[in-house]
Amino acid sequence: MSEAALQAEIGADKSLLLVDDDEPFLRRLAKAMEKRGFEIEMAGSVAAGKAIATARPPAYAVVDLRLGDGNGLDVVEVLREKRPDCRVVVLTGYGAIATAVAAVKIGATDYLSKPADATDITNALLSNGAALPPPPENPMSADRVRWEHIQRVYELCDRNVSETARRLNMHRRTLQRILAKRSPR
Repeated sequence: MSEAALQAEIGADKSLLLVDDDEPFLRRLAKAMEKRGFEIEMAGSVAAGKAIATARPPAYAVVDLRLGDGNGLDVVEVLREKRPDCRVVVLTGYGAIATAVAAVKIGATDYLSKPADATDITNALLSNGAALPPPPENPMSADRVRWEHIQRVYELCDRNVSETARRLNMHRRTLQRILAKRSPR
């Protein structure tokens, strides 16, 4: 998309609130979004995000789901109260259907899993919701999806095989065999 077309699509109010407790990610995203024409305000916590949302409700917002001092959905609620037309994208490193549904019910425009780049976020912020996203060119196989899920749970359990096996309701030895193999294609 050309710069002029992007500016026209953003509109007159270019205010964008970024709420994330990952400082390096927040700075990189702010710089990238600024290059796209947004006017950035940053917050590193739920409290700071709510304060900015109350004082100067933005036209756009990108909010991390898990923050050091609470849940990013609290910021989304304040944004919806103060400015119902605000387009909000919820970001998370812990993608789950339940949290996606909760985010959309509260009023988020879209929900993206990390790592999401500035282009993905811009597209989500500016999408009109009428068109469905195109299907992936080469979707993951069922075996690969299963392997990815097991790896995520394993990492969340601090690489503890016994705890991972308990959470997955799987025998520990079976899990060890799965973890020893290469990832499926």
